[in-house]
Formats: sequence, C-alpha cells, structure tokens
Amino acid sequence: MKLRSWTRRLGVGAVVLALGAFPVAAHAQGAADGSEPGSGAVVNPAFNLDGSATVTPTGWTATGTAGASFVEATGYGYNGDPYQLTHWSSSAYQVTTWQRVTGLRNGDYTLGVWVKSGGGDTANYIELRSGPASERTAVPVISDGSWLYIVTSVRVSGHEAVIRLVSDSAAGDWTNYGLVTLTPGHASLPIRGGDVSSLVRGEQLGGVYYTASGRQEDALRILGDAGMNYARLRVWVNPVDGFNDEQQLLAGAREARAHHMKLFLDFHYSDTWADPGHQSIPAAWANDSLSQLEAQIYSYSAKVVSDLVRQGTPPDMVQTGNEVNGGFLWPTGLDYGSSTAWPTFGALLKSAIAGVKSADPRTKIALHIANAADWGGVQWFYDNAQAQGVPFDVIALSYYSYWHGYLDELQSTLDQTAARYGKPIVLAETAYPWTLESGDPTATLSFSTASELETGYPATPAGQAAMFRDTLSIVQAVPGGLGLGAFYWEPTWTVVKGNGWDPTDPNSGDGWENQAMFDYSDTALPVISDYAPR
Repeated sequence: MKLRSWTRRLGVGAVVLALGAFPVAAHAQGAADGSEPGSGAVVNPAFNLDGSATVTPTGWTATGTAGASFVEATGYGYNGDPYQLTHWSSSAYQVTTWQRVTGLRNGDYTLGVWVKSGGGDTANYIELRSGPASERTAVPVISDGSWLYIVTSVRVSGHEAVIRLVSDSAAGDWTNYGLVTLTPGHASLPIRGGDVSSLVRGEQLGGVYYTASGRQEDALRILGDAGMNYARLRVWVNPVDGFNDEQQLLAGAREARAHHMKLFLDFHYSDTWADPGHQSIPAAWANDSLSQLEAQIYSYSAKVVSDLVRQGTPPDMVQTGNEVNGGFLWPTGLDYGSSTAWPTFGALLKSAIAGVKSADPRTKIALHIANAADWGGVQWFYDNAQAQGVPFDVIALSYYSYWHGYLDELQSTLDQTAARYGKPIVLAETAYPWTLESGDPTATLSFSTASELETGYPATPAGQAAMFRDTLSIVQAVPGGLGLGAFYWEPTWTVVKGNGWDPTDPNSGDGWENQAMFDYSDTALPVISDYAPR
C-alpha cells in the first residue's frame, strides 16, 4: 500500500531482453511531460494545466454523459500538482475521455496510466487505438485508495493513435486517472499458464470437461483454445500412492506438448506436498549426509529432466524446489527463517540446478517462493541466494490475494523486485474462488472465508475472472518488460472420486474445486477468457 513514484518507473528506459524462450520486450518510457503540444506527445498527460473542476481539460475531449468527466485538485500529484481526472456521476453514466496523438513513428507503442477505482462498473478500461488495431486493459478495483499502474499496447499505423479512458458505471461509482504516458515498445505477457498436475490422474478416474456451450472436450484443448500456452507440472520423489510421481509427470508432459504448450517443471524434492511450512525429506534420502544429499539431488534432477528430454518433451523452465522460503529437505536443507543455514541450502540448490543443466543446458532455472506481496521476504530470500552464488534465470513467486495482500502490495513488490534484481518475474501460482460453497463433502475447502476476499472481487464466476485478469495486468505492467506472466494453480482440479489431495487416503477430496476454472457441472467458467493473448 505504498505509492510507487512515476519517476522510478519512467527511468527504466528502452530495453530489449534476450532470454532464450522468453520473448520479453520492455515498454520503454519517453518524456512524461508533454504539457506543450508537440509531435508524438501526449498533451496535458497529468490533467494539471487547467486547475480543478475543469470538465474538458486541455488536450482532451469528453463524450457521453455530460459532466461525468472532470478534473479534481486531489490525487496523483505529478510534478507536485495534485490533479486527477475523475469519472463519476450521481446517476448511471457512460463517459469516454479521449485524445488523438499524432506525429508518431509507426511501430509498437504502449499506453500506461495510473488508475484507481472503487469498482462496481459495467465496463471500465483504458484503450489504445490505431487504424484497425485496438487493445484495452480493465481498471482494477483498489479498496484502499492506492494508485495502480496498468498498460496496453498496439502496433501504430498512419502515424497516430487514440487514447481512450472509458467508464460505463452505476450511480455513485468512480474511477480516477493520474499520469498518462505513450511510449515506444510493446508490453507483452508471454506466459499465460496453468498448473495442471492433477489432470492426468483425474482423467484416468473418469473426469470430464465441457466448453461454456456444453460440448464435452479435452480440458487442455478447452484451455488452449482460450489462449493458455504453458503447463506447469509437479513431481514427487516416491509418493505413497504414485500420485504426482515421474510416470504421471511424463504422461502430463506428453499431453501438454500434444496441445502445443510449453512445460514448466516443478520439483518438490519430497514424497508429498512441499510449501513454506512443509519440506519433508524423501524417505529414501532421510539418512543421507549433506554430501550424499548433494549427489542425490543432482542425479535425481538429471534423471527426471533426461527422461523428459528423451521422450521429446524437454522442460522450457524448471523450478528447483516448491515455495522454498525456508529451504527444502528439512531438517538438513535450511531451518525456516535462519540465514545461518544458507550455505547448506545454497549448496543443495546449486547441486539441483547443476543436475538439471547436465540433462538440458537450455532450460531456464526459476527459484520459487511464496508471498509475492511481501517485499521484505522476497528481498531476504533472493539476496541470500545471490550471496551464495546460486545461478538462476527467473524469479518465481506465489500470489493468493486472500492470503498475501491486495493488488497494490503485489505491484509494489514486483516493481521493487524488478528494480533490484533485473531478472524476469513470473507468478508460479495464483487462483481465486468462483464460489464459497463446497462441491465435495469428502474435503474441506482450502479457502472459503468471505472476509478475506479482496474488496470488489466477490466469490462469483465474474469475480474470479476479474481477479485473474487484473493480476495478469499487474504482471504485464512490471517495468522493463520483466513481467513474464502467471500460472493459475490447478484450473482442472474438479471433483473426481479418488483424485484427492492426500496420497495416504484414496477417499480424500481435493478441496480446491471452488477455485477451478470449471464449475460443479464441469463446465468452463468465464475466467478461461483471461488466457487470451496480450
């Protein structure tokens, strides 16, 4: 809940990053002033040229409901002038504030806008148009009045573009706009993924999936047709019932590749679930010394990746450990919160990474921890990883708003992470409920607490879709083009008897069914549309 200064974001510069499989391009920032009309410049980008109560600020045109677009002398504070454009009316309204920018060189451009909104809108978005091209990004809801930065990009033709700030809102609903920038470059979102680790088992046990129109179809085809392009799959060393073992991983990788998806491999280095509070050492490794563990994790990582390569499904990205905030292979790998154990944990991490690289030198290495809204925890972990000389390519974070924090806290952490480390960032896990009602009496829902939902994002199909959409928008806006995208966690883990969360209990349910992308009739929910390319 901190205001990110526009100067920090504008200072990123125009950078194109070459990172193997990731087509990352920066949304370069040019001159932010633009207060004087000029070739290719936004006129009055901070709405500060005319003072308050101006209905039509210099350089802008308002169409729609009369009086619903106006300037207020409070808000963003560009160059010390606390002005903002406000959309609001005491009755239902539709209004667009727009500006045509001319004298542009043809090519990719990114519109960036600082926004905040109380929610409740039918449609509320920024849009950039040029010729036949048009792209928009919805304005997120922010409950505490903080500003968020969102972007959208198009290919400019004809040397001009139209900026549109649009609100279709109910009586009393409001949206504020701060600084507006238009700069060369494209803000892409190359990864739009899902963790589908439970899918193969679910299908084997009779799980079925339907499109929104009611046609039975393969789950990955439904998601892939919507735009999902990356599958994340976990693997356990020797699970009690074979759930998440290597054979299931190999089958899942074949299925993902058959649907033209890239692969993100998630090593848990355990026989069961691994997360910040659980990092149990595999039973077969329990009595090993540190040197033996280094050899074990090297050879195991190399074998799994080699087997994937051998069957023609090499991983495009690998995470060596799952949510390893406090290390892995406890108690050897790092006692939770103790920096004194980092040399041991670092040595194990480097052995795991070396094993992966020995089998496939081209794959990218991600280090994954939980809580993408906690900058202090992120800095502590990656500073220590770098101090130990751990080689990695991607910062991978988990983000569940109901556990970790609001969207402004996510954006603040991602911005600071990008600035400090200069590495691509991906949300390895995120999800949101479409209902708080259970569809399976055999398991308690993993999340069903209404008071912890983010304001403006109810536990409804529309609320679920809005949260995933706006989370992706925050990642897309990371400075320097360093936001790769996000993986929705277990979109296909629906209610299927025998496909539960507990490997020791074949009768357990999963408890995640209210956060899947399919409802209790196994029909695709609106959230799948968020996979559309950006």
